[in-house]
Amino acid sequence: MQYVLNKLEAFGIVPVIKIDRVEDALPLAKALCDGGLPVAEVTFRTACAKEAIKKISTELPEMLVGAGTVLTTEQVDEAIEAGASFIVSPGLNPKIVKYCVDRDIPITPGCTNPSDIEQAIELGLEVVKFFPAEAAGGIKMIKAMSAPYTKMKFMPTGGISAKNLNDYLSFDKIIACGGSWMVDASLINNGQFDKITELTKEAVTQMLGFELAHIGINTPSADEAGKVAADVAGLFNHPIKDGNSSIFVGTGVEVLKAPYLGQNGHVAYKTNYLKRAVNYLKARNIEFDEDSAKYDEKGNMVAIYIKGEIGGFAFHLLQKK
Repeated sequence: MQYVLNKLEAFGIVPVIKIDRVEDALPLAKALCDGGLPVAEVTFRTACAKEAIKKISTELPEMLVGAGTVLTTEQVDEAIEAGASFIVSPGLNPKIVKYCVDRDIPITPGCTNPSDIEQAIELGLEVVKFFPAEAAGGIKMIKAMSAPYTKMKFMPTGGISAKNLNDYLSFDKIIACGGSWMVDASLINNGQFDKITELTKEAVTQMLGFELAHIGINTPSADEAGKVAADVAGLFNHPIKDGNSSIFVGTGVEVLKAPYLGQNGHVAYKTNYLKRAVNYLKARNIEFDEDSAKYDEKGNMVAIYIKGEIGGFAFHLLQKK
């Protein structure tokens, strides 16, 4: 169960899809994968939901697919038989939750108030869906409710879009957000899968917020690093900050006192969510130098290098502060 929840947290966004025709299932799933989100919640609001889940899980095993709008234990059985990895329900039905918990099936039931959360805790859950998110008070309501329930985490769904996505994800009690703005039913029914890929990429880009942090320049010695730093600072009137292994000129240039990764140096990009950025790039077959990872005092990764070079430069990611 925890493995699936960790995967959902690493994705950050869970597309919530309604499929009316089975033949749309595979091209839709491929469109999401191409956009950088190999994950989906297929709602049991149509007659072909079970078959759609089966088609996706069989032909795209790399995709994490779950079943949503699950209202009965029979639907739980149908979803799991079809290959669903997790169950989502709009409300908290103790019978369904217990049925899933007893079978070690990940489930996130809908909760909108403290009484729901206490039932979820009693049933052994640590993550719940918050639905309908915006109509039920949004991120302010989640923050208010989370105060007395320090171990509970949330997956809000309902009214979330690219505009308010990071308002939710920036709160550490949110594991992921469910949303349908990139998989609107009209796009699916009209076969506009390229548009779905485009909107999915935009959603991921909005979430990750990649920004150039600085460029590192390799030099052979501390003396040479000092000269290079002085030249750059003289050009642009930037301040110099001397460190143990490098010299920063302003915030955009780092001069290394000895050669490090990259023939010429390195390029650093910062991101809103480093763990999710790594997951996104790994899904695109980008490899990382795991030995280069750095962590803060809480054990959170704050920096990591990508394997290889581009134009003689190594690239690494930084967690935004």
